[in-house]
Amino acid sequence: MASSVTSQTEDRSATMHLEDHLIPSSLKFVVSNLKHIIPTQLISDNYPLWKSHILKIFKANGFEKFLDPTISSPDQLIHPLDGSDTSNNTSQKWILIDQNLAAALCSTISPSVLPHIINLATTAEIWSVLETRFQATNRSKVIQLKNELHHVSLKNQTMTQYLSEIKSLVDQITTAGSNVDNEDVILYILQGLPNSYQSFKTSIRTMIHPLSLDNLYSLLISEEIHVSSDAAREIALQESKMAFYTYRGGRGRRSRGRQQSSGNANTPRTNENAHVSCQICLKRGHSAPNCWHRLNP
Repeated sequence: MASSVTSQTEDRSATMHLEDHLIPSSLKFVVSNLKHIIPTQLISDNYPLWKSHILKIFKANGFEKFLDPTISSPDQLIHPLDGSDTSNNTSQKWILIDQNLAAALCSTISPSVLPHIINLATTAEIWSVLETRFQATNRSKVIQLKNELHHVSLKNQTMTQYLSEIKSLVDQITTAGSNVDNEDVILYILQGLPNSYQSFKTSIRTMIHPLSLDNLYSLLISEEIHVSSDAAREIALQESKMAFYTYRGGRGRRSRGRQQSSGNANTPRTNENAHVSCQICLKRGHSAPNCWHRLNP
């Protein structure tokens, strides 16, 4: 009977010992799929997006504590009261999970970044070094993007292109780990509009109730149509005035030309034969062949 109980105890402890060394199903999922779940490998430009994906996956599977450098792994040895040291199965399980997570994490990092973390031992160390390295880079990128947002302008773009450019900058700032308030976005949009939108800008700035970005986009698209129509009418009016003045100027020149021509017609011509004397009638002003008396015998 005693031998039976002893064998059952030994079997149970062997089973528990075997279970301690088995990889949990959640860990299998992360190790097998992490590389495929992350859309792009970690590079210097996408750290906030990469970090967000890793955090979500680790939290969903209960592994977020392995990213915390303040949480230390359990001791590898247990020191009971009798003075004998025994192996700590919890520590072995921790190491098993931690090393698998570290390998899975490295599979999502680009070759250009791997040399900075290749000698690190734990998942928490890798996570901490990456956060320290890319935090300063992200701050510089946010400053650069906000400066571009401050100087953006409509120029020769359509309103849709202009708003898309601003949205792209705001999205990049958010991806870099910062945020831009909606009121500031509206201010940047209005600041980049030309003088033809001055009345529209004044009406938006003097609104009592706050305006959402979606409503502002709709109003700007509509305002672009009105501004374009006004500009087309102004161009047509200017062309009409220029054509009218050109026509009047042409008529004036033609009238002056006719007056000059008529004036020239009334001007007496100089008689080239005034000093010529006729050999027949002896009068001045013509020669013998043109004399009326040349056939008079």
